[in-house]
Amino acid sequence: MATQYEVEHNIKPAATAPRRRRQIDMSTFNAHLHNLLPDSSSSASQTAQAGDRQEQQHPRHHNPHAVPNPSDTSALFRLIQDQMGTLATTAPTESNRAFLQSLVEALELDVAHPPRQIEGVSQEFLDGLDRVPRRALRDDDVCPICAERYLDDPYCLVVELPCHASHRFDLECVGPWLRGKGTCPMCRKELGKRKEVVVAPKRDGEGGEEDEDDEDDDMNGLYA
Repeated sequence: MATQYEVEHNIKPAATAPRRRRQIDMSTFNAHLHNLLPDSSSSASQTAQAGDRQEQQHPRHHNPHAVPNPSDTSALFRLIQDQMGTLATTAPTESNRAFLQSLVEALELDVAHPPRQIEGVSQEFLDGLDRVPRRALRDDDVCPICAERYLDDPYCLVVELPCHASHRFDLECVGPWLRGKGTCPMCRKELGKRKEVVVAPKRDGEGGEEDEDDEDDDMNGLYA
C-alpha cells in the first residue's frame, strides 16, 4: 500500500528505505477514517485501498447525513493519542516531550466525549498544503512531532501550514492530527474551514443605488 509520501516522490514500495526510528505509522488511522467519513471516496488512493480491506469487517456508511458512532469516533482519536504518547516516551528533548504531552492531553476530551462530527480538514486540503522545498530547509530543522531532522530523509516531505510560515511538519506526522482535529498542533488555529458570508435581506426602500437616485429626485422636486 503506497503512502502519500511514496506517491509524491514516485517511490516504489519495494525500493522504499526503512522508516525512520520515530516516524509515526498511521495506516490504521487512515483506514479507520475512511470507514467513518461518507465523503472519503475523494481521499487518496492509498487510504481507499486500506479502507476497502477493512470494510469487509466494518462496513462504512454511505449516508451523507449520518453521524459516526461515538465509540468509533473515540477510537479514531485514541489512535492519534496513542501514537503521540508513544513518541513522547522516547522524546530526544524535554521541549519535544512537553509538546507531545500537550497534544495527548488535548485529545483526551475527544476520546472521552467524542464530537458528533469529525471536524478535521479534508484530504483535498491536506494534499493542497504548501510543500517546503529541500533547499529551503536548514541542517538543524526538525519536525516538531517526531523531532527527526528533515534533511536526514533523502525524500523528506515537509508541509507549511497556512497559519504561520514557521509551522512546518512532516506531512505523515501532522496529517492524522489535521484530519482529526482540523487545527494547527502548535497554535491551535482552525484550518480549512470555509467562512460563510451572510447577506442580510434588504427591506423595501433600503439600500442600493436606485434608492439613492430616487431620494435625490424627490429632493430636487421638493425644492424646484
